[in-house]
Amino acid sequence: MRVLLVEDDDRVADALTPALVRRGLTVKRLAGGAGVLDLVSEVDVVLLDLGLPDVDGIVLCRQIRAASDVAVIVVSARGEVDDRILGLRAGADDYLVKPYDVDELVARVHAVRRRRADRGGPTGVAELGGVRVDFDRHEVTVDGAPVALSRKEFQVFAMIVDARGAVCGREQILAEVWGRAGAAENRSLDVHVATLRTKLGRPALIETVRGVGYRLSGQPGRLG
Repeated sequence: MRVLLVEDDDRVADALTPALVRRGLTVKRLAGGAGVLDLVSEVDVVLLDLGLPDVDGIVLCRQIRAASDVAVIVVSARGEVDDRILGLRAGADDYLVKPYDVDELVARVHAVRRRRADRGGPTGVAELGGVRVDFDRHEVTVDGAPVALSRKEFQVFAMIVDARGAVCGREQILAEVWGRAGAAENRSLDVHVATLRTKLGRPALIETVRGVGYRLSGQPGRLG
């Protein structure tokens, strides 16, 4: 499992990194918030300290959650109830207070990944006309080049691709991605689909079925 450790304290990072590696994890480490958003697509879990030198950890947690569905565990010395609530509301999947036992941390890492796997949804890889969707890694490439999608953009596209050419209803997309189907959410869905068409460089790939929803113009093949 691939872990991104965001920790500014060298002593903590130098002790924790080899301990995680010995327990079978692959670890990348950053000492601050710079570069985190560039790496979230390459890891399975982010271990996020809140006391960073260049950005508030809560702000960074919100930014990660807006950009990616990667699992986030806050690992912080801020142990008050209000701090934990703030971290979870910012999008963290779990919150562990320093000092902690490394084995407990590893257990929480695996627990978060299991919970996310149990949510269901598409897995594996689908490909259509040079567009490749890796559902497990939340990655999209076009002719081998990565396409940067926001969290909601990926969720919308994944649902449409997983429908395999059948119509993916607007109500279903809104319920699963936005959690509600108000006027603002409907407009946002239209914007997200328009942005997807532009980013993918294939405007005809996603067809609009008026009054119903969206579907692919072809049926994707499963690679595994």
